[in-house]
Amino acid sequence: MALDIGIDLGTANVLIYVSGKGIVLNEPSVVAIDTNTNQVLAVGSEAYQMVGKTPSNIRAIRPLKDGVISDFDVTEEMLSYFIKKLNVRGIMSRPSIMICTPTNTTEIERKAILQAAEKSGGNKVYLEVEPKVAAIGAGMDIFQPRGNMVIDIGGGTSDIAVLSLGDIVASSSLRMAGDRMNQDIVNYVKDQHHLLIGERSAEQVKIQIAQVFKQDGDDDKVTQVRGRDTVTGMPRSIDIDSNQVEEAIHETLMQIVSTAHHVMETLPPEIAADIIDRGITLTGGGALLSGLDQLISENLRVPVMVAEHPLNNVAQGAGILLEHMQKTAKNKK
Repeated sequence: MALDIGIDLGTANVLIYVSGKGIVLNEPSVVAIDTNTNQVLAVGSEAYQMVGKTPSNIRAIRPLKDGVISDFDVTEEMLSYFIKKLNVRGIMSRPSIMICTPTNTTEIERKAILQAAEKSGGNKVYLEVEPKVAAIGAGMDIFQPRGNMVIDIGGGTSDIAVLSLGDIVASSSLRMAGDRMNQDIVNYVKDQHHLLIGERSAEQVKIQIAQVFKQDGDDDKVTQVRGRDTVTGMPRSIDIDSNQVEEAIHETLMQIVSTAHHVMETLPPEIAADIIDRGITLTGGGALLSGLDQLISENLRVPVMVAEHPLNNVAQGAGILLEHMQKTAKNKK
């Protein structure tokens, strides 16, 4: 028998949950292609190592941009590779797949994701919105008659949703998240220090030293970043501290906070009261930014907590939801 799978098809990473096994794959959403032969050379972690370091005939492609497919054929190749690697297909059957999308994807974008999953080896393919699935993966009981608010900050999108009785009451999706913050750091270092750095270096700086809400007594963290001097064209390194990183990504963070504020303004009073009691759950890779929960709490005046294992919540939730659907279908028979 084929094993059913839940997929978090992220702009930065693909995570796959296999029924009965949990999360078994977490790899970057990158594919390396030889442009002369159109042949796939590497997928996932191996391809990610090549980003920014390839010769002219090799391209390291990220086939998803802002949470949606920007290159259909490469996405299909990537999904096929991962599904084959996991060996989830049965002798006579193919796996059912639950795949997650941002809340504001268009019908065309949804069809592209469905087709890519079907062509890569799926039998039945189900689509579900990321914040709903992330909430389930974070352990929230969204099927009760009470409001639950989740902010899911991924690589390409930030999804904000309020859920009750198993569905979305109010939501918004912003196409700015981790990738935008990386680009903010690249631009800041270029403007302030006349140094060109790559996105991978910017991401490392963000992970290592970003502190987005500083309190008295917090020490400044410092790291070294290397790149090419825009004036001399020669390699150079500089020290950058957490204050500079916060300054670089501040505007993007405040856009996310502002969108969450707008979602809260549209809520019915009873659900707004639930949010005051229950708070907001932060999930996705962005939830790991030091001090982000305090920054959001300070601005929205409600408690904010970071989910356990925020990177895994979407894939985990997709798997749980798919297993729940299969059990319900069996019970009806």
